[in-house]
Amino acid sequence: MKKNTFGLLGLLGLLGLLGVFSQNPGFYGFFGFFGFFGFLGVKHDELHRLNIAKAGLNAFVVSLILTALTISVLSMMPTLEVAGIAIAILFVAQLFTFIISYYVYEKKGNP
Repeated sequence: MKKNTFGLLGLLGLLGLLGVFSQNPGFYGFFGFFGFFGFLGVKHDELHRLNIAKAGLNAFVVSLILTALTISVLSMMPTLEVAGIAIAILFVAQLFTFIISYYVYEKKGNP
């Protein structure tokens, strides 16, 4: 049985500390990555790898669609002031798609 290294994504949560030092609250969202440490205790087998792959595919498709729509909308705007918010929304949508898809696939239990 392989080690479950998926939980190491929780180390990205340390980027949230940049918000403390730079006084930029936009970095606080990275603290959400600490939740990935919960995967360190999950048994890593073929079904787990398959569920991660399927959830990743869902997040990738959402990313492609929303990125195309975001670029289209931003190209019609006179200024790019909303670009930061659009990127944050894209990022959150990708993460939520992955997390919800993974949760649904794990609850189903079959490929």
